[in-house]
Amino acid sequence: MLPEPIQVGLVFRDHHPQVAEIRRVLVDFIEQQEQVQLAGILGVHDCNCWDIEPQIVAVIGGDGSILRTCRAMGKQQRPMLGINLGRLGFLADLTPAEFMQSLGEIASRRYRIVDHLMFECRLFRDGHEQLQSLGLNEVSIQAGASLRLIDIELLVDRVPVTTYRCDGLIVSTPIGSTAHSLAAGGPILKQNLQAFVVTPISPHTLSNRPLVDSADCIFEMRVPEVNEGVTLVIDGQIREPLRPGDVVEIRRAEVACQLVRLEGWSYYSTLHRKLGWGSNPVSFDSR
Repeated sequence: MLPEPIQVGLVFRDHHPQVAEIRRVLVDFIEQQEQVQLAGILGVHDCNCWDIEPQIVAVIGGDGSILRTCRAMGKQQRPMLGINLGRLGFLADLTPAEFMQSLGEIASRRYRIVDHLMFECRLFRDGHEQLQSLGLNEVSIQAGASLRLIDIELLVDRVPVTTYRCDGLIVSTPIGSTAHSLAAGGPILKQNLQAFVVTPISPHTLSNRPLVDSADCIFEMRVPEVNEGVTLVIDGQIREPLRPGDVVEIRRAEVACQLVRLEGWSYYSTLHRKLGWGSNPVSFDSR
């Protein structure tokens, strides 16, 4: 006896012609599959308004679309599968053709759902909460347009750790460890670790190195003095100018990001492919 058709919803970020064409192709293909039922087609900001509750949400776009969808889902996280139209695609790692090839596997429920750490970020000013947001990748304070080094105090579980004099400071999840944190010299964390990594951006003191600690800790970044242009950035998408004395708090969110992993998926294989680890090292002729 065949199982009930699996409910698959499509989420897209915008109406770009490339996205619209891929969406049309995928909808036509899904509607031809007896064991797959289309639960709906929604934009990122409407992704909790399904007529039929999807078992899998296929997000059309790049990693940025996954980040937006994850935040927009809020406390109603659903299993996501990324269809990559971007460049790198650590989260959205299936091409449209690979997604269509995998629909039989998806319909047969030959996949697993992996929970990933999310954070909750709060900005406090003069003791009052100014901003609250969920996120998946990272929170950073960046000197940006100020064009000057800034002093950022780091506290973990309310205990002072150090003051970074730097161009910025990043607090990242394992998912985000291959994003801005990696570009700033931070370590790659395996995605299912329950930890945060703190990575300074161009620290003035060479002894300031990346720090990894438990996801159960509360991280605070404080800026006693800031110049105009210093900005709080969440997942590279939310930006908030900072003022002297602002406090940024990061802690584990109550919900987790749910990503669909097909049979045979491997994190190290993804790193090998996306970071070009399989290429031969460059050699120089010394003659």
